[in-house]
Amino acid sequence: MSNLDRQPTPAVCGGRGFVVAEPVRELLTPRNVKLGTSTEVRRLLPNLGRRMVGAWCFVDHYGPEDIEGADGMQVAPHPHQGLQTVSWLHDGEVLHRDSLGSLATIRPRELGLMTSGRAISHSEQSPRGHGRYLHGAQLWVALPDSHRKVEPHFQHHARLPHVTAPGLTATVILGTLDGATSPGTAYTPIVGADLVLAADAEARLPLEPDFEYAVLAMSGEAEVDGVALLPGSMLYLGCGRTELPLRAISDAGLMLLGGEPFEEELIMWWNFIGRSQEDIEEARRDWMEGTRFGEVKGYEGAPIPAPALPPVALKPRGRTR
Repeated sequence: MSNLDRQPTPAVCGGRGFVVAEPVRELLTPRNVKLGTSTEVRRLLPNLGRRMVGAWCFVDHYGPEDIEGADGMQVAPHPHQGLQTVSWLHDGEVLHRDSLGSLATIRPRELGLMTSGRAISHSEQSPRGHGRYLHGAQLWVALPDSHRKVEPHFQHHARLPHVTAPGLTATVILGTLDGATSPGTAYTPIVGADLVLAADAEARLPLEPDFEYAVLAMSGEAEVDGVALLPGSMLYLGCGRTELPLRAISDAGLMLLGGEPFEEELIMWWNFIGRSQEDIEEARRDWMEGTRFGEVKGYEGAPIPAPALPPVALKPRGRTR
């Protein structure tokens, strides 16, 4: 998933200085961003108030959108470095192509996990003959310095483990939840889970007290630790929790995101994550010159050009603004 802002805001993320060490209830409001030719997304991270949750550093929620008779998602080839992309759908299909030659159709509640490492490029499209609705989330995970130049690779997992309780089914997308571990490769202590709650259900989800957490509302109405969430909103929960109370007002879909607070400071600009301005400048130059990031074959159309770098040096801003 690309960040298609033509004037992306650089940010230095990470570091433990802004981690909330105790439980909190911090409601994050999204901003609307145009993605590709037709899809509009609600961007929750980076946010005016918070930039990361564990290693999760980018969260977009989109749909449900009626795309019958329309193109749906159409994101041309674009580059990534220093991160993993997580594609997660509740409705619709996304056709993934990348510069490694990967070709996969991601369907609802299947994991599309692309590790960019040192460099990769990819495209994302609603396939021809797609269904009526498109609804999902696109997320990035920052790679730690020890793995940020790993060889790029793509994983598609159609079957994932579940954790169940009366009225609750949790699909483990990444990391480990209540002893169930995703087959997706993780490079930091992390968790991502899709939560399906039946109307009127109440449950308590076990958590790791050393992790910080947030919950993204995908559909329906639910209360998370007593806070009502509507679709497209996200609640930051801080650290220090051993369990999370959930209550569904209607049938509801949520995403639990968490992980050990990310110690390293990093710069995120456009579709790149680096540790210095030089990292970002080199990545932009390599993409524009056609080196390192490879070619996405099979996509009909031109790749997305990188926007201009800001006229001032990229400076640290920490985990929060």
